[in-house]
Amino acid sequence: MSNLSNIEKMKLEKILETDGGYVLDFTNQKFGDFVYNATQKDIFSDKYALNGTSKAKRLRVFWDKEPNEVVGNLTKDLLEYWKTQKLLKQQSTNQHENSLYLSCVEIANRLSGKPQAKQMTEDDFIRTEFKNISLSRINLDATVTSTLEQRLSEIDKCLNAKAPLATIFLCGSTLEGILLGVASGKYKEFNTANASPKDKITRQTLPFQKWTLANFIDVSCELKLLGDDVRKFSHALRDFRNYIHPYQQLASKFDPDQHTAEICLKVLQAAISQLSK
Repeated sequence: MSNLSNIEKMKLEKILETDGGYVLDFTNQKFGDFVYNATQKDIFSDKYALNGTSKAKRLRVFWDKEPNEVVGNLTKDLLEYWKTQKLLKQQSTNQHENSLYLSCVEIANRLSGKPQAKQMTEDDFIRTEFKNISLSRINLDATVTSTLEQRLSEIDKCLNAKAPLATIFLCGSTLEGILLGVASGKYKEFNTANASPKDKITRQTLPFQKWTLANFIDVSCELKLLGDDVRKFSHALRDFRNYIHPYQQLASKFDPDQHTAEICLKVLQAAISQLSK
């Protein structure tokens, strides 16, 4: 069982908006999928329904039953979800919310056994210069490398033309193509990673064509092929496919600006730099 203190639980419940039995804006289906992808645990199994069947009550039992590392990893993912939703909906956060968020990050890091590092801001990330941006050094198939290089050229044109949505689409699809190529060359490592997506019934790893960009990023980070900076700032890219559909973009209230596009390009550049090493 985790050793969350009562004060820590109060902070987590506040940021996760557990009043009324809810957890943020999750539906039952979405919450079940989210927890399973993060922990390989079925939050809707009977073992978590000891105090009730709402999402919030199940989460509280989860905190009590699961070990620190599992609770810490789920908490970090939930906090990243909270932050991403704020960004995509263009909702500003006040000083109190920022303070609560950082406090909860410290809680998650303590549980997972990782010390709190200095937080890199989005502006810091955008100003970072990534060297060795060379697709050829990743050793992908020559044909696909040529196609990807053409996309990199188009990305620069879209960014300079201040077309953020097109920039994001191209960055997301290009990064997914790169990581698929890398995964194909490291088939065993990717398929046996803890973060690889599993079929809920058979528990078998899904074939690559059913992986999302988020899956490829998570596994690549687990295998130390990509750094945590790529994972942290990949929020707009991870769901890039959804925004191709106008109604999904409306439902998500996703209205990207030039700043978001610049972050996405930096994520792609960072990934290429790190993979080329």
